[in-house]
Amino acid sequence: MIAALTDFGPGRSRAWANIDGEHFQLHDQGPGWAEVTEGSSVAGGVWERERYEWDSAGESVSVETLDSNIWAEGSRWDYKLRPAPGGGSSVEVTVVRNPKGLKGRLLALGLAMTGSRLLRRQMERALAARA
Repeated sequence: MIAALTDFGPGRSRAWANIDGEHFQLHDQGPGWAEVTEGSSVAGGVWERERYEWDSAGESVSVETLDSNIWAEGSRWDYKLRPAPGGGSSVEVTVVRNPKGLKGRLLALGLAMTGSRLLRRQMERALAARA
């Protein structure tokens, strides 16, 4: 599961619906971290430069916003991956979004209303793309 979150290869924009190839750029990468710009043409263009960090045991991934046209400093995603009873995995996601401007406030409102369903569908799609 951690591979779906930390694979920054050419298939990333196909696996994640909220990332298009035009807005994806891997800036640098090392063991346990990567700095990327990701985004989409949806809503007039949304992009975010982020630093991903993950532990070698594959139990957590953090994504910190470095720059964005709609999210302010302090915005982030934190994923906790745990084995689920009966097999499989459980994913706990904490999202902090500090909007910039009207577009950011509108997207933050939309995420508050539909975020968990949207995130679940995106994760399922990314995992299916890796299968």
